[in-house]
This record gives sequence, C-alpha cells and structure tokens, in this order.
Amino acid sequence: MLNLYKFKNLFYLHLNQTLLKMKLKSLISCSFLIFVVTFSYSQTSNNPWSLAVGVNAIGLMNESNIDSEMGFGFPYIGVSRHIKGGLSIGAQYNIGESKVNNITKDYVSIDGFLKYNLSNKKFIPFIIGGYGLSNFENDSEADGYFPSRSAGRTIFGGIGFDIFFTEKISLKLLSSYRSSSENGSFNHIQNVAALTFNFGGRDSDKDGITDKKDKCPEIPGLKEFEGCPDTDGDSVPDNKDGCPEDFGLVELNGCPDYDNDGIIDKNDSCPNESGLEEFNGCPDSDEDGVIDGEDKCPDISGDPENEGCPWPDTDGDSISDNIDSCPDQPGTIENSGCPELSSEIVITINELSTQINFAAASFRIQGKSVKEALIEIKILLDDNPDGNLVIEGHTSSDGDEEDNLKLSKNRADAVRNYLISVGVNPERLKTEGYGEEKPLSDNDTMEGRLSNRRVQFRADFK
Repeated sequence: MLNLYKFKNLFYLHLNQTLLKMKLKSLISCSFLIFVVTFSYSQTSNNPWSLAVGVNAIGLMNESNIDSEMGFGFPYIGVSRHIKGGLSIGAQYNIGESKVNNITKDYVSIDGFLKYNLSNKKFIPFIIGGYGLSNFENDSEADGYFPSRSAGRTIFGGIGFDIFFTEKISLKLLSSYRSSSENGSFNHIQNVAALTFNFGGRDSDKDGITDKKDKCPEIPGLKEFEGCPDTDGDSVPDNKDGCPEDFGLVELNGCPDYDNDGIIDKNDSCPNESGLEEFNGCPDSDEDGVIDGEDKCPDISGDPENEGCPWPDTDGDSISDNIDSCPDQPGTIENSGCPELSSEIVITINELSTQINFAAASFRIQGKSVKEALIEIKILLDDNPDGNLVIEGHTSSDGDEEDNLKLSKNRADAVRNYLISVGVNPERLKTEGYGEEKPLSDNDTMEGRLSNRRVQFRADFK
C-alpha cells in the first residue's frame, strides 16, 4: 500500500513537472514565435543534414515499487536527413542516468525516428516518433550495451522545437514519452536540450550560400544579393546590372550617366554633353532638329537641309534662295522670287494688243498696224527687262469648239514667234489657248466676232 502510494505521488509529481514544463515551454515558444515570425528559414531543404549534440534528463513514469528521481546525463547525439517538405528521417543515441531507489544507474538508448516540421520559420515546432532500445543498467559481463535480458524494445513519440540562431545553428528542445514493457525496462519521459548543426547544402561557388538559394550558383557573390556578385560596387547585382563593370545608378539599372541627361553612357552618342533622347543624348542648342556636332550654325536656328544654317537671301527680296526661282534678281512672292512686269506696263501692252486681230479661221500675222503694234510691245519689253509675259489666244464662236481651241493656241504661238523674230528673249514668253471660252463681245454680231479673234497679255507668275 505504501509503495502504491509512493508510486502515485511519484507519478503525479512527474506528470505535474512535465505539464508545468510543457506549459512553460509553450509560453516561451509563443512569445518567441511572435518575436521571430517575420524571419523565414528553410533549413531542411537548403541544409538537409543535421547533427545534434546535447544533454538529457530521464524520469520513470509507472513503477509502484520503486522510488525514482529525474536523472541527467550526457551526451545526446542525433543525426537526421531531410526527405521532403517537413519530413526528416534520423537516428539518435543517448547516454544518461536514472535514479532508482536512491541508486544511480546508467541509461542508454538508441533509436530510429521520423520527424515532421510543422512550419518553416525561424522557430519550428515539430513532432517526432520512432522505435528503438532502452537500457537502464549496464551489465559489465554482457557483450554490448544492449544484452537482451537488460534492454527493452521501445516505442516513443513526442513534441519539440527548433530555434534557429543562424541558418546553420539551432537549439533543439525535445520531450518524448517512451513506452517499454519488457522485463528490466520502464516507461519513461526523455527530455533533451541539444545544439544542432545543419549542413550538407551544396555551395558550388563557395560563397556561403547554398545553390538552392543562390541566384548565381556558379559565381561567388553576396548574401544581400542572393549569392550574386556586384563587380562594380554600385549596389546593383551583376545579374540585374546593365553595365556590370561600370559604377552606375540604381534607377538606371546600374549604368552610368556622366552628363545626367537620363541616357546611359553606353547608349549616349554624346556622353559628356547633356542632350535629348530623340538625338541619342546629343544636344541641339538652337532647336532646329540638327544636333550641335553636325550643325554648321549651332547657335542659329536653321534648315536641316542646309546643315542647320538658315538659307541666304542673295537678292534681298525676303525670299530665301532655296525657294527663290530667281535668287540673283529681286522678285515677288507671287512670282516665286522672280521679277515681274508692272501692272502699268501690262496695261499698255494690252492697249497695243487691240490692234492685233485675225481673219476668221486664220492665225497669220498680217497688216502693217498689227506688226507696228508688235514692234511697240518689243520696245516696251526691252525697256523693262525684268518680268515675263503670257500670251493668251482667243477665237470667236464660229466653227467647231475643239478646232477653235487649237486655233487660239496657234494665234498665241504666232504672236510669240513674231516677237522672238524681232529680238525678244524667248524665255520671257509663254502661250496659252482659250478658244471661244472668254469672249470680249457678243458673237452674234460681225463686229463682236471680229473683236473676239484676238490675243491678250498678262504678267507671268511662275
């Protein structure tokens, strides 16, 4: 009865201690989780192997005829290998002590286990379960640590936490219940605190960043750039740097812009002069569409067709030479820069043309008065050497309309030919035929038809 009473007290003591520790661990864990929840570590995939070395504490759970206390020991050694996701497989070896009836006995266990991580944060809770052997005394006369008469086959399960200080170093806290019903063994609680070293991630470029996390696994780089180098030291990693060997600006993808015109030097045709994007970074000071380096007049707005210079006006008629048909003679805009006969001269010539008439259906120049009028016109043109004339031919409505059109052109040509024959420059004379389109008088009378068989003159605007 006494032993049962002691067992109950011992059981409740261990249970209360375990629950208290679990509550304390949960409180610490929750606080720690809140503190580090923003940090993420994927240690199992990047460092698949882990080696844990630590201390342990063993407490018996269900013996009614013994008096036991929590025993502490060293070392605990655990090795595990990540498989997939949060799952790992491993083995653990433990040397400790158990205090039974005031006698300290050696404790040894060796197990295989499966471990499952419940998160991938810096603070990782996990569950563990496995199978192994537990020995509560070391028989010095038996071979090995686990002679069959003193070792118990053990099934166990538990919970724990991995708390990471760095990506490779963490603290493991584990509490597991171990059930062993064989003779010479006991059901017991095993608590472990161990320092864990995580390793095995491949690092091809030896920069301290595993290949799985290294964006540049073949080139040594920096942690802040996920394993990529920054050759030019401009805070833009080489894999994102448009100019990896030239110190540049972050906003320009690591490329320099010496003249600060927003165009990187390697695309800037004028890298030492601030310019415009449409001219590949070259300036155009006079804004005439010709860059300064190709502009013969960089300070004066000009014409791209004249190498950026304004066109001259040789004759001073306010019409630039490029559109002046007579660049060496002052003229009018209406006459494309060429001189023209004054309206007074043209009126005088047309007064003389009233004496130039033709017989019906004829374009012959005949009659003394007609020839005298043409000579007067020639003299007027000689006295006014600037300007040209258009000779218009007309007919009466007699005859076919199409024939009249040809006849009117022949009459104008006849007058032109006569004026040329008496010395007028042929380049000053043009001809046009209008047929019966523009009568001066009524074609119903003989006098009207006679006056309509005529020529007229007008100044020529080119």
